Amino acid sequence: MAEGLFLGRIRGRNGAVVRAFAAVICWIVLSQAVHAQSLAERIEPLIKGHKGTVAVAIKHLSRDDKDAAFAYRGDEPMPTASLIKLAVMVETYRQAEEKKVDLAKSITLAENDKVPGSGILTPHFSAGMSLSLRDAVRLMMVYSDNTATNLVLDQIGLKSTADSMEKLGFPNTKIHAKVFRRETSAFPERSKKFGLGSTTSNEMVGLLAKIHGKQVVSAAACEAMLDHLRACDDRTMLPALLPDGVKVAHKTGAVSAIRTDAGVIESRAGPIAICVLTAENSDQRWTDDNAAKVLGAKIARAAYDYFNPESANHERGPAAGDAALKRGASGPLVADLQRTLNARLSPSPELAIDGEFGPATEAAVLALQRKHERAATGVVDEKTWSALGPIATGDAPVPDPEVVNAARRKRIAETALDGPPLVTAAAWAIGDAASGKVLWGADDEKPRDIASTTKIMTAYIVLKLAAANASVLDETVTFSQRADETPGSTADIRAGESLPVRELIYGLMLPSGNDAAVALAEHFGDRLAPPDRDNKTGGASGDTNDKPIDAVARFVAEMNREAAALGMTHSHFENPHGLTAEGHRSSAGDLVRLAHAALAVPRFRDYVTTYQRGCTVTHASGYRRNVVWRNTNRLLSIEGYGGVKTGTTMAAGACLVAFARRGDRELIAVILGSTSNDARYVDARNLLRWAWGN
Repeated sequence: MAEGLFLGRIRGRNGAVVRAFAAVICWIVLSQAVHAQSLAERIEPLIKGHKGTVAVAIKHLSRDDKDAAFAYRGDEPMPTASLIKLAVMVETYRQAEEKKVDLAKSITLAENDKVPGSGILTPHFSAGMSLSLRDAVRLMMVYSDNTATNLVLDQIGLKSTADSMEKLGFPNTKIHAKVFRRETSAFPERSKKFGLGSTTSNEMVGLLAKIHGKQVVSAAACEAMLDHLRACDDRTMLPALLPDGVKVAHKTGAVSAIRTDAGVIESRAGPIAICVLTAENSDQRWTDDNAAKVLGAKIARAAYDYFNPESANHERGPAAGDAALKRGASGPLVADLQRTLNARLSPSPELAIDGEFGPATEAAVLALQRKHERAATGVVDEKTWSALGPIATGDAPVPDPEVVNAARRKRIAETALDGPPLVTAAAWAIGDAASGKVLWGADDEKPRDIASTTKIMTAYIVLKLAAANASVLDETVTFSQRADETPGSTADIRAGESLPVRELIYGLMLPSGNDAAVALAEHFGDRLAPPDRDNKTGGASGDTNDKPIDAVARFVAEMNREAAALGMTHSHFENPHGLTAEGHRSSAGDLVRLAHAALAVPRFRDYVTTYQRGCTVTHASGYRRNVVWRNTNRLLSIEGYGGVKTGTTMAAGACLVAFARRGDRELIAVILGSTSNDARYVDARNLLRWAWGN
């Protein structure tokens, strides 16, 4: 009672003071509540919201209490990409300590040492230049130089890194082969499954702890290694969201659907070792805002704030509402709105692209509504979306489809017909495009994983339906949540957005949209026959006895029926996109037969020879946005070459189906299991040059 009277008197005398006092109390309570969250409570929601496979380990290196560590799938082996170079560095310094190698030794770069990918040696230095082993390690760690990495491996031996890691207690930490030299693999099965290297997040954090604690080799060597890590040129992932001035000693890795980072954050509260491993990511863009990179940054910041609570900004805006956006909403669509308002209004309101619908964003919306004589509500409803026009989803507005579709790629001349074929592919076939007959091949009738070359069959079925009824192409496909959440390569269409079938086929074939494959299968599946009762034509979900058959299962059943009709005796499909699945197989010869049939279907050739395509997608709420798809097939830039489809998974390797013409002769090339994305194009061109000369 006395307390109530006391507060009442204060309210009466100075309400502003009371409000300020109450705000401080609320901030303290909220701060304490957020700080009370465990590491798991902070980080697991981030992981669960990510479209991909994630493993994380975190450890405060100066503390041993139970609250100083966190692991999520900490003991699960994962691909590393270039992160494995950290272990190679450790092994190099170990051998230097034991006088097995000399860090000052001069290494001469030969032309055949050069490999593609990250780094500076291959593009900027000539054969014959020399550098020390120490400098090669520096290039490997700072610029993730692939050529430098192979030079280091030549000095220390390929298998020695795995042997030493096992002795240190890290049996899953291995580099499998030289970079872009899978034929050198010391662990062929792991190479097939994980690519360049493998580790677990717990093992990588353990290795970092030993380096930071000067427990691997000498203290001087450990400090030299930390210096290499601090100089890492890649400031995405772990360092990206940390406060200015915070040092991070780390190494990243990135290839296809893999993004990784591991390092030590040197915070005021002590060193924090973190490893974030991601694979099978839906977002495979090579941009700083790639979803896996952003995830790594958010995990690092969450861990930093947990151990350094005084640095955390715990203010959070309200959750976003529905598509009728208003003050208090937050999220990616609000960020898109802010970008678009900046682009459309003159003068630009120069809104911060923070995804928070606050007073400044509301004021900009009101200005737009008044400009277009709409009701000035500050709420972004269907009419406001219409006035806004196509939304901008990046820092630079996406151009209109007419501009994108009118662009033409400049072609370079094809090379002469000389030189023997150089083939890294596990299987290949050359076929006659006119007849579909396989002319030459190697293991061409052996069933293998085929990755996204599966989508040739998906497009073939849809375009056959369109050949029978042209109105099929004008049907509207609305993306489901299931399609949107399909992992791997993407057409970047969101749940609830719609577009015509004729445009979605570009999204299937150019960027290799797994989401587009599911959306098309869902759209057309119900008009197709179900799987046979013995499931010979079904996919993994084709059980006809115990549960209703969904549209995707029906579509996959049609894929298998078409395969049988085309004489593809070594093929069986389990899904419409080609993500790795047990029993999902085809052969190089079967893909020649499929490509031959598909190229004969009206419009198919037009789709697969398109360099880029722009399209406008719409949402039921009224907004529109432009998307651009670019063909993943690099051969389109060379005169005489056409589609058909690329494909890459860890199980399948790098795959390619292409057709090309010399004079009046057209050939189909199928490449399965090449050692790299670059290698599949070299394989195809060399084989085709050889075939034309025979």
